[in-house]
Amino acid sequence: MSNPLAVPLSSQGIETVAEIHSNLGPAQLVEHAIANREGELSRHGALVVKTGAHTGRSAKDKFIVRDAETENTVWWGKVNVAMTPDHFAALKADFLAALKDKSQLFVADLFGGSQAEHRVNVRVINELAWHNLFIRTLLVRPTTDELRDFVPEYTIIDLPSFRADPARHGCRSETVIAVNLSEKLILIGGTAYAGEMKKSVFGILNYLLPAKGVMPMHCSANVGPDGKTAVFFGLSGTGKTTLSADASRTLIGDDEHGWSDTAVFNFEGGCYAKMIRLSEEAEPEIYATTRRFGTVLENVVMDPDTRELDFDDASLAENSRGAYPIDFIPNASEENLGPVPSNVIMLTADAFGVLPPIARLTPDQAMYYFLSGYTAKVAGTEIGVTEPEATFSTCFGAPFMPRHPSVYGNLLKERIGRGSVQCWLVNTGWTGGKYGAGSRMPIKATRALLNAALDGSLNDAEFRVDPNFGFEVPVSVDGVDSGILDPRTTWADKKEYDATAEKLVRLFNDNFAQFADHVDQGVRDAAPRVAIAA
Repeated sequence: MSNPLAVPLSSQGIETVAEIHSNLGPAQLVEHAIANREGELSRHGALVVKTGAHTGRSAKDKFIVRDAETENTVWWGKVNVAMTPDHFAALKADFLAALKDKSQLFVADLFGGSQAEHRVNVRVINELAWHNLFIRTLLVRPTTDELRDFVPEYTIIDLPSFRADPARHGCRSETVIAVNLSEKLILIGGTAYAGEMKKSVFGILNYLLPAKGVMPMHCSANVGPDGKTAVFFGLSGTGKTTLSADASRTLIGDDEHGWSDTAVFNFEGGCYAKMIRLSEEAEPEIYATTRRFGTVLENVVMDPDTRELDFDDASLAENSRGAYPIDFIPNASEENLGPVPSNVIMLTADAFGVLPPIARLTPDQAMYYFLSGYTAKVAGTEIGVTEPEATFSTCFGAPFMPRHPSVYGNLLKERIGRGSVQCWLVNTGWTGGKYGAGSRMPIKATRALLNAALDGSLNDAEFRVDPNFGFEVPVSVDGVDSGILDPRTTWADKKEYDATAEKLVRLFNDNFAQFADHVDQGVRDAAPRVAIAA
């Protein structure tokens, strides 16, 4: 049975003959998904679905309407691509026409953000039941009392069956993600990849919160037994979810947060973890969620007879994913928030195998590496990326940052300056050589180094200054092979390491040129320099 909408669709200009299923719970949505043949149940109760051709974000098919609201507030360029108001009007008309003839629609009224004074009311309209379950899982779920008075501020309409017309709609292909910040409306068509919805909400908050002095972050966050918060910046595949799901710490969230004057608060009410090669031994908390009713598994291969899952099979997608409520993690925060951070960790998957597994950063260096956002795109997170590829994604989340990077960088520097926040750069990528020659950094070593950083003991270690990057690197840490702490020693060919390091330094410097005029001299001086003799 549906819960009545406080604001009906008709009052939003949406007319349809569809049966409206509003604010259903997980069991009801799973029943609809099964009845509609949208997915199947695994042996242990998770809903297993396939997203078809789109198994990652369609980054090149996202547009923002360029109008009086956004002309001078959005950072226009390769990431934030403009759509005209007229093209959006045509797209909106065609979306509304498509809604008219649907036999059923699923509607969820949800919050983006856990701190009441900084959250946004979001209504999501889906043609697929499993999509509605996904977004209900990923966003913050209002109480029954809150739903009675819920007035949507932003609306997302997601129709995978819709096919955009580039000539009529001013887009690139039949797939489109169109954001209208003036009308507070987002239209998603031509893709069944559910992650587009959650990233759209992230984009909304990334646009709204800086004007309130709140720092939006593409990060995971947790709280230690000492009550101190750590945030982990990083793109998909760098370890945000894995490293934040630590049984000894309380999880705030795994992907998107705000840093206000009083708290770090989760934008979401769920987690969205990579499933490929998931191991019960290495990630027991996340593995356990795959055996729970209410979890949605995207593109995970399942035996049709036994319904057993095979996390090592990438035949459907390298970017297989699991969405589950945050309370499926035993040590999750009940409030979905924690104190302001004591430690900031920037995660990078260095495909060149040059960076050390951990380095201590000064505030100026922290801003430099935050604006640089260096990592590797990991296979499957975007269409067309089939193997790791070195990239710079400013603020560790450029695809979701509508404003100029300096807005977020200056907010971070201001926040770090307010308290004694320690900053670290952690490489979860390659050691012993570049991608294809070296090996992935051992997760046990990463965890040991992080634990030492977060409990404060790493500050007592002996440090050396990296000759290329200028940051401090520990010489030895209990429980960690000292050999991996100095990347150059792990390479068989030291000259090749030096040449590769020089290449990476130049990539950093070339990339940062776009920000040089927006930062002070201290940040510019934090740039890496090629060592005269490594």
